[in-house]
Amino acid sequence: MTKMFRTICLCLTLLLGGNQYALSQANTNERAEWFTDDRFGMFIHWGVYSGAEGFWKGEKLRHGNDYSEWLQYRNRIDGDEYLTLLDKFDWDAIDPEEWVILAKKAGMKYVTFTAKHHDGFALWDSKVRNYDIGNKSGPKRDILKELAAACKKHGLKLGIYYSHWIDWEHPNSWDHTREVYGISAEDYDQYWQEKVIPQMRELLTDYGPIGLIWFDMWKNHSETVVTKAQLMQLKSLIRELQPDTLVNSRLGLSVEEDNDVDFQSLQDNELGQFKKDYPWQTAGTISHSWGYFAKDTDWKSTSSMLRAIINNTSLNGNYMLNIGPRANGDIHPEMTKRLEEMGAWLNVNGEAIYGSGAFDLPKEMHDWGQITYRETDNGTHNLYLHIYNWPLSKEITLSGIKTKPTRVYALADKSQSSIPFNHQEVVAHLDLPAQQPDDFISVIVVEYDKKPDVAVDLAAMSVTGGYSLLPSNWISADGNQEIVPIARFGTIPPHVDVTSNSTYKWKVYIEAAGSYQVDTSYSFQEEGDEGRISIKASNASINHDVIPTGKTVGEPDEDWVIDNYHSSRFGTIEFPKAGYYEIEMNVEPKNSKAIKFQWVWLQEVKE
Repeated sequence: MTKMFRTICLCLTLLLGGNQYALSQANTNERAEWFTDDRFGMFIHWGVYSGAEGFWKGEKLRHGNDYSEWLQYRNRIDGDEYLTLLDKFDWDAIDPEEWVILAKKAGMKYVTFTAKHHDGFALWDSKVRNYDIGNKSGPKRDILKELAAACKKHGLKLGIYYSHWIDWEHPNSWDHTREVYGISAEDYDQYWQEKVIPQMRELLTDYGPIGLIWFDMWKNHSETVVTKAQLMQLKSLIRELQPDTLVNSRLGLSVEEDNDVDFQSLQDNELGQFKKDYPWQTAGTISHSWGYFAKDTDWKSTSSMLRAIINNTSLNGNYMLNIGPRANGDIHPEMTKRLEEMGAWLNVNGEAIYGSGAFDLPKEMHDWGQITYRETDNGTHNLYLHIYNWPLSKEITLSGIKTKPTRVYALADKSQSSIPFNHQEVVAHLDLPAQQPDDFISVIVVEYDKKPDVAVDLAAMSVTGGYSLLPSNWISADGNQEIVPIARFGTIPPHVDVTSNSTYKWKVYIEAAGSYQVDTSYSFQEEGDEGRISIKASNASINHDVIPTGKTVGEPDEDWVIDNYHSSRFGTIEFPKAGYYEIEMNVEPKNSKAIKFQWVWLQEVKE
């Protein structure tokens, strides 16, 4: 893997196929249905580089990302010397079945193994070249064959990572020194025909059913030495020998060119942001490096990785989590502990992940967590509310759903004791148990007898009882709509620069008549000609004269001066009855002097 900038293959459509599962995504071909159902798999980075653990002759890998699998390239190691790392391997101790058992304990449904990484070394007994584990291990081993047998034994699908574009061993392949010295198309095709095609034929012939081939070209072929014809040759070989094998977008073909590509691979560790109706996947790490790195301490927490699975599932995605075993096959205890904790969580809450997927509400609509959805075998339609932070109030609000639930319960509660709730029009208040069901992330099941209807474009009520009105949840914008992204480590918040008269609108559901306080946060960096902000709702209007907000220090003692975003109290608005309301904000700058709008906060005034 590499942390270089990667051009993502934009997959807009895939072949339509049969729907074996109730939740199969609209643009999913038949062979990919297991992938959209299983949701979670293991990635294994293990190879010659595992013997170095990120260091060569006392020198650390020459890059700040510490991706140890790039050691040979980064530290400019000759091929023969590189293979001396195999002397560090304890061949009698290495047991790939232990990796598969751990994957199963973790709740993973498939294992993807680096059969050939960029170093060009084959981790199977390849007859194509004398650069493989069968010829270099003692006693002779075929790690891929052993792993395939273990996957079959334990009921997991086998995936294979194969570096097709880059190969540091073959004299006519691509490595990035070719950016200096170049390579001819004819020479590169010699590598392709001599190594890539024959080795892929071996993999697809001698190792049983292959669930997926994970290629790792992070650019479209048009930006590389690889030709479309070569990629089509490779994909055609896969379809000929194992037509059910999935192919990812890092093959280098976009779906616009070939909608036979089965799933999109995002950038390394990049989680999904939007619902997609085609299969896609995040490949992520538990620590930082992919291969084992001796000084790696950046262990992700169990909660953060569970959130990654939930996030991707809630957007119809898949999550493949990497381990990097040592040269003796051992897995770091930090990795093992987290995987076992994730497996324990999935053992209780797995129905909210496996066979589940996206619902019809925006990803960030609720501040208490995220939602997954499935139609169950007994005909109920379940929303799974993944609550990231158990509220001290012991209450959450589910906004945006018109249909009244039939019942609510905690997924961890085997007795499925009913949780009290109150549903009104498009809002349901849930009275949560006093004790949080799960130490990591608790899941509440909201059950319906049909797929629930939603109200679109609503701003949801927050855990604290108010409405946060943001550029990301407005329903219309007559004016500048470009959101200036967060900057300087978050000390400069996302905002919209408004330089001309503009109108923005939000939609909320007010549950009862009452008086609501209106606050707004903005920055204004001019003197004089301040302009005005008006808030209108329920036939009432509040006017606020913009004032200069000045500067602040973003980080003490670091000469870090930034614009100040100031929260201003505008006043109150009376809502005469329950119902849907539009909140309209008019921003009127003077002389094109920017008013930097951040948010509006609306909350009932309690007596």
